[in-house]
Amino acid sequence: MESTTLAYFVSPHGFGHAARASAVMTAFQRCCDRFRFEIFTKMPGWFYKDSGVKNFTCHDLVTDIGMVQKNALKEDLPQTIAALDDFFPFDPALIGRLAGQLVEANCRLVVCDIAPLGIAVAKAASIPSVLIENFTWDWIYEAYITQNPKIERHVTYLQGLFDRADIHIQTEPICRRASVDLTVGPISRVMREPIDQMRQKLGVPEAAKLVVLSMGGTFWDYSFLETLDLQEEVYFAVAGNQGLESRTRLIALPLDIYHPDLLNAADALIGKVGYSTLAEVYQAGIPFGYIGRSTFRESPFLVDYVEANIPCLHFEEAQFEDGRWLTHLPDLLALPRSNSQPPNGADEVARFISGLI
Repeated sequence: MESTTLAYFVSPHGFGHAARASAVMTAFQRCCDRFRFEIFTKMPGWFYKDSGVKNFTCHDLVTDIGMVQKNALKEDLPQTIAALDDFFPFDPALIGRLAGQLVEANCRLVVCDIAPLGIAVAKAASIPSVLIENFTWDWIYEAYITQNPKIERHVTYLQGLFDRADIHIQTEPICRRASVDLTVGPISRVMREPIDQMRQKLGVPEAAKLVVLSMGGTFWDYSFLETLDLQEEVYFAVAGNQGLESRTRLIALPLDIYHPDLLNAADALIGKVGYSTLAEVYQAGIPFGYIGRSTFRESPFLVDYVEANIPCLHFEEAQFEDGRWLTHLPDLLALPRSNSQPPNGADEVARFISGLI
């Protein structure tokens, strides 16, 4: 069967957009192995390979600015505006070169996970574009206009770009609802490894509890780690923190650990509420000790969804930093695991888009 090539432009803002894009691409390939992908992003190719995407080429390209971060919970607005000033408006030569690449690769469709560059390139190449989002950057940046009016021109520019998408798909939790072509539930990468095998691989006894600590793939100074040894019969897993070494009941994991299987094997997750973390916790059904982001406009919508659909406890950032959350750990672990097995929005997106080609 002749292959069908799709281009995929992915925002490099954290791992969440790459995880969501990977979920959709693997859903395409589960329903039909004829799909191949030209992926444009700054996220490394290993992430897509480890997520199960096959038959793809990864192009190292800045597709989006998003927000420059001071750390996992705080944004750097001046640096963000400086980066936006350098990135927008798009260089016509760049748009023309990328459009030529898509035509040469015979791309049938351009899918954009909130990376506006893909929409502009699709228009230049006369290829239909699909926008997948639970928010767009113009909406995020609007919240900062009073702090720094210089960002307003980027809001206006991006509104025009996002409005040019031919197909618009929104995925829960949705921040600003619009009249769109398709609305789906949370999009998550699928679980692959049985729970008992994953726990055995991690070295967690059958009767022990496993708690995952996650700040969305961003380095975090877990200053409370010395107190974790006091938690008998509880194992803690931390992924991606360079220099962290495993010790008694503390499992230091590489950044490329496949998160859906890790969460499925866990009894709870504690960390930042971000899109892919929420979607993967929702799929696994485990309790979520969540930390919101007080200065990021998306966060309250994610929190509302967590509280309505996931067994959870809320921790303040200060509680997480100094380890006071540990006194509430028994309450979190006492919450029942959900067994609802919700539908994965990725499958709905893949079926819908396949019908367009």
